[in-house]
Amino acid sequence: MDLNHSNSELMMTVLMTPDKANFIGNVHGGDLLKLLDQVAYACASRYSGKQVVTMSVDQVTFRQPVHVGELVSCYASVNFTGNTSMEIGIKVIAENIQSQIKRHVNSCFFTMVATDQSGKPTPVPTFTPNTPDQFRRHKGAELRRELRRHYEEESLDIRQSKAILESGKS
Repeated sequence: MDLNHSNSELMMTVLMTPDKANFIGNVHGGDLLKLLDQVAYACASRYSGKQVVTMSVDQVTFRQPVHVGELVSCYASVNFTGNTSMEIGIKVIAENIQSQIKRHVNSCFFTMVATDQSGKPTPVPTFTPNTPDQFRRHKGAELRRELRRHYEEESLDIRQSKAILESGKS
C-alpha cells in the first residue's frame, strides 16, 4: 500500500519564547530536541496512520544558535521506510522576524517505529520516492541505515570486549 506523498512531508513553525532560553540567552538545545521529536512524531504518525515512538536520533548538529524571538520552521520528510520503521529527515530554519533573515541552524534524522494498540511494532506503508529530492533523500537514508547497523555491530563488539576484560579481573 502506497500513501499519497503529500502525507510524507510536514512543516511546522514555532516562535521561540523566553521560557526556552538557556543560561546565555539562546534557545536551549533540549527545547529544540523536544520540538524536533514532536515534528518527527507528527510526520511519521500522519504518514503511517499509526502511533509511533522514537527509536533513534542521528546526526543532530547545532550549526548555529537559535535566538529567543526567532521563528523556527522545521521541514520534515519521510525519507525511507522499513517494515515497521521510518526515517524522518528534518531541516531547521531560524528566521529573524524583523529582518526576515533566515538561517539553516540544524538538521537531523529520526528513526520512528509504528506501534499497534498494545505497543508492539506494526507494519508501515512503503514509501516510494517520486521526485529528485525524494530519490536523493531515500538513497542517503539507505546509506545511513547501513551505517547504523554497522555502528551497532561495532558497539556490541566493544561492549562484549569490555565485559570479557572485566570478567578476567580479580
